[in-house]
Amino acid sequence: MQNQQSQQNQNKNQIANPQTGELPKVKSPEMNDRDFINDALSTCKYLTDSMNIAVREASHEQLHQDLLQMLNETHQSCRELYNLMFQHGWYKLEAEEQQKMDQAYQQFNNYSSQFPY
Repeated sequence: MQNQQSQQNQNKNQIANPQTGELPKVKSPEMNDRDFINDALSTCKYLTDSMNIAVREASHEQLHQDLLQMLNETHQSCRELYNLMFQHGWYKLEAEEQQKMDQAYQQFNNYSSQFPY
């Protein structure tokens, strides 16, 4: 009973679109559209993490600018892949409770009083 109530609360806090029914009913070893897009999104996230370091450490100005442009384009690609997955119901988010958000805001707002400017 408690597990069922926990599932209901989790579903209540879940932000997602219904799945579009494009996936096969039985998972097979072959990759489907969701698998390919999920793989692309994972790769994109890895690239942005690595490129952030490259941009930060580039010593030549033109190289820095080129890498920064590539990083922005890669971030945009990640966002487009995420939007595609979310639209198809393949990416779910968990809504946070307002009380926890208020606590986090208060915590970080208190830090701002410690800034020297």
